[in-house]
Amino acid sequence: MHDFKVSDMTCGHCVATVEKAVKGADSSAKVNIDLGSHAVKIESQKPAAVFAKAIEEAGYTGELRS
Repeated sequence: MHDFKVSDMTCGHCVATVEKAVKGADSSAKVNIDLGSHAVKIESQKPAAVFAKAIEEAGYTGELRS
């Protein structure tokens, strides 16, 4: 499980864009996004760096929480 904080995610459109970016990096990933807490939780076998890059390329700042 990878847990990112995406502080610049502010609306439903942002959520959809981030989810699309994550699914683009791993179509079988399970994604749970909570806009209120800016949390993006990803269940995948791929490394967190793959998703950090995908979120960044979508125009957002993903900060991996430990």
